[in-house]
Amino acid sequence: MHISIDLDDFRVTGEQKFKLAKHDTKIKDIYKDKGDYKDLLEEFAEEINELQRMMYAHDRYSMLLVFQAMDAAGKDGTIRHIMSGVNVHGVSVFAFKQPSPEELDHDFLWRTNLRLPQRGRIGIFNRSYYEEVLVVKVHPEILQNAQKLPAEFTQDMDKFWKHRYESIRDMEKHLAHSGTKVLKFFLHLSRDEQRDRFIARIDEPEKNWKFSEGDVAERKYWDEYQQAYEEAINATATKHAPWYVIPADDKKNMRLIVSQIVLEELQSLDMHYPQVSDARRAELEKYREMLEKD
Repeated sequence: MHISIDLDDFRVTGEQKFKLAKHDTKIKDIYKDKGDYKDLLEEFAEEINELQRMMYAHDRYSMLLVFQAMDAAGKDGTIRHIMSGVNVHGVSVFAFKQPSPEELDHDFLWRTNLRLPQRGRIGIFNRSYYEEVLVVKVHPEILQNAQKLPAEFTQDMDKFWKHRYESIRDMEKHLAHSGTKVLKFFLHLSRDEQRDRFIARIDEPEKNWKFSEGDVAERKYWDEYQQAYEEAINATATKHAPWYVIPADDKKNMRLIVSQIVLEELQSLDMHYPQVSDARRAELEKYREMLEKD
């Protein structure tokens, strides 16, 4: 399997200053046609499933996939397509929306830490703890009205955000040192493409349920969100927990690129199926003989 892209073009590790404006929202098609796209996606799904099965049997590593994006970028569809062939016992998906009262009574990482993947499994966060340095940064009134923080913590907001970024980096470093591979995806959508997708949700009856007036209202803060993403990526991109900035105007390209990244990261893990000792092999042969005579 091969698609003609260099994944380093999308990977951000914090070694250089990241500028969101320098990353395209659309690139040349990396598939020949619709049939080629389907074939590639199926091949990716099969290989990802096989490696996840090995991860489950090996029971040493886990993987966390974090998806962040502006509304209508295609997070749900991307997750659904790249994980379509993975055994349901080996993957879990959690979508994080507005925090509940119970969640607001804990620190900002609590609700997502409860959903971290077990060893041998892939965990997927559709939105995540990063909402706390994105939505909350664009709407700082949330801190005052809902999050019940001591007043002295929010007197210096520059220091406040630095502390949140630090907490995220420390948490992701801890996960990496515990055997969890952390991959973070920002699905980079253009403002014009988002508008077109919102209109499609209105025009196509089967998509009406997806439309939300709140999504349109948030478009007024587009520039603020772009700045918040750029700052968050710069503050939290590391070698052990890189960001991948994926062009999202073409959903097919986006899904193939994400699939390639997940596959290569799985391949990088030192995994194998459990080895069976000679003594155990002899025992298995005895059970085999018993079953044949049954």
